[in-house]
Amino acid sequence: MTVGTAELHAKDSPSLLGMEVANFELRSHRGNASSLHDFKDNRFVVIAFLGTECPLAKLYGPRLAELHEEFAARGVAFIGINSNTQDSLAEITAYVSRHEIPFPMLKDVGNRVADQIGAERTPEVFVLDQDRRVRYHGRIDDQYGVGFSRDQPHRRDLAIALEELTAGKAVTLASTEAIGCHIGRTNKVEPHGDITYSNQIARIFNKRCVECHRIGEIAPFTLTRYEDTIGWEDTILEVIDDNRMPPWFANPAHGTFSNDSRLSKDEKELIRQWVENGMPAGDAKDLPAPPPFAKGWRIPKPDQVVYMRDEPVNVPAEGIVDYQYFMVDPQWEEDKYIYATEARPNNTSVVHHIIVYVQPPGESDSRRRRMLVGYAPGSTPRVLRNGIAIHVPAGSKLIFEMHYTPNGTPQRDRSYVGFRFMDKANVKKQLRGRLAIQTHLDIPPNADHHVVEAEYRSRQDELLLSMTPHMHLRGKAFRYEAFYPDGASEVLLDVPQYDFNWQLSYELAEPKLLPEGTRVLCTAAFDNSEGNPVNPDPSKRVQWGDQSFEEMMIGFFNVVTPGKEPSP
Repeated sequence: MTVGTAELHAKDSPSLLGMEVANFELRSHRGNASSLHDFKDNRFVVIAFLGTECPLAKLYGPRLAELHEEFAARGVAFIGINSNTQDSLAEITAYVSRHEIPFPMLKDVGNRVADQIGAERTPEVFVLDQDRRVRYHGRIDDQYGVGFSRDQPHRRDLAIALEELTAGKAVTLASTEAIGCHIGRTNKVEPHGDITYSNQIARIFNKRCVECHRIGEIAPFTLTRYEDTIGWEDTILEVIDDNRMPPWFANPAHGTFSNDSRLSKDEKELIRQWVENGMPAGDAKDLPAPPPFAKGWRIPKPDQVVYMRDEPVNVPAEGIVDYQYFMVDPQWEEDKYIYATEARPNNTSVVHHIIVYVQPPGESDSRRRRMLVGYAPGSTPRVLRNGIAIHVPAGSKLIFEMHYTPNGTPQRDRSYVGFRFMDKANVKKQLRGRLAIQTHLDIPPNADHHVVEAEYRSRQDELLLSMTPHMHLRGKAFRYEAFYPDGASEVLLDVPQYDFNWQLSYELAEPKLLPEGTRVLCTAAFDNSEGNPVNPDPSKRVQWGDQSFEEMMIGFFNVVTPGKEPSP
C-alpha cells in the first residue's frame, strides 16, 4: 500500500541525543495550559509531534495510544504536540476524538517547541529521562513507511527503548530515521516577487494536482485554495524533487503518452522559486477558474450499474488489507458491446485502486481474466468513440479486484462499476485486450533482480493504444519492446521503478502500428531481497497467485485493427 504523498524520510539526527529539553508551556486543543514541569514525577516523558492530515500520523495515532496504556504503570508519560501552522484547533480536536488519544495534545503556535527540540516531521518522537535529556529519538516502529506497510512491525523501536530505559538499561538503538510529513512551520520570509499563487501556481496545481488533492479524494491534503498550501510547502518541494508526485513512472526516453502527468522542469522551478520567495498570494482577480470535476458519473448515464457485493466490506483502521476479490454475475444473457465504462470507489479515503476483470463463461482460471476497466487516484474512465466497443460474451462474470489502504479509522466500502452499451449493428471496431503473461513464476529467496519474460505475437495488423504493466509487491521494473517483421525493434514502454501502489495505464498519444508478425516482449524484474521495503518475506520462494504476497507478471495492452473491420 501507499499512505499518501506526504510520507517522507527525515535525516537521522544522533546529535539530538543527550540534549536537555527546557521547560515549555503550551495550551491544549481544549484551551488548558500544560507544561513539561507538570510531568516532573514521571521517570520518562515521550514527546510525540503529530499532524492531523499526515497519513502516517493518522496511522500511528492509535499506536501511540496503545503505548501510553502499556507503559503508564512504569512511570512513562506521553505528550502530543501539534506544531503545524495549517492545523486548526477544531482539526486537532477531531484528530484526538477520532483516534481516542488519551494523553494531552498541545498546540505549538509558531512552532517554538519544535524549533527548540529540533523536530522536523510528523510523527516524530523524543524520549526524555528524569533530567529531561533525550534518550531516544526517531520513529515509533517500522511497520509503515514510504509507499509500504507490513502486517506487523519488524522492530518496535519506541517500545524497545522504553522497555530498556524502564529496566535501567542503555537504549540499544537510540536514534532511528523519522518518517513522515514535514512540520508546517510559520513562514519567516516576507512574500515578494512576481511569481504568485494567483498568477502561476494555482494553474499548475489545477492541472497536475487537484484531481486528487481536493475534498473527498485520496490525497492527504487539499490544494484547491491558497490557504490549503500554507504549511505544506516543504513537503510539496520534497515530493516533486523526488519525482514521486504526480505519480508517473515511465522512462521519458521511450514513448509519448497522452496521460503523462509529470511536472515539467519549468513548472518545478516556478514552484520552487515561489516557495523561496515566501509564497506570495497575488491578486485574487488573477485566479484561474477552478477545474470542473464531475460529482457523479464521468461517462454518460450508465445503462447498468454493478456493485462489487450486496453488503459493504469492512476496512480496518490499520495494517495490511490484502487484495480483495469479489465475483459478480451481471446477468448478461446476450453478448454485450461496451463503449463506456467507469469503476467508482464508494469510499475514496481507503480505496486505492480497483480493477474490474471479465471472466469468460465456463472459466475458473484467474489467468483467463481480461482487464475491463480500472480506477486509481487521478485515473479517467474508459470512453470509446468512433464506433469502437468492447465485446463481452454472454454469460461472462465480473471480478472486482479491490486494493484498500487503511487510514487510521475503521471504514466501509461498496464500490461499483457502470456501463454504456452499444447496439451490435453500430459497432465498427472492437477494442481488443491483449496480454503477455508468465504464470510459471519461481522467484528465489533473497533474489534482488530476478528477470522474467513473456511475449505476444500479433496475428494481424494491429494498432496499439495503451499498456498496463501488472505485478505485486516484489515488482521492480517492467518493459514492453516491439520486434517488427522487418528486423527493426523499439522500446514501447519502460518502467524502471515499478510501484505496486499505482496501477497506472499508459495511453499512447498516437496509436502505434504493430504489423502482423510483430513480437511484443515484456520483461519484468522482481526484487525479493531485504532491500525491498515492501517485501513481505525475503526468505520465501514466490510463485504465481492472486494475493499481493504472491506474484503476477502480466503485460496488459489494448489494440484495434486498422482499416475497416468486419461486422461483429
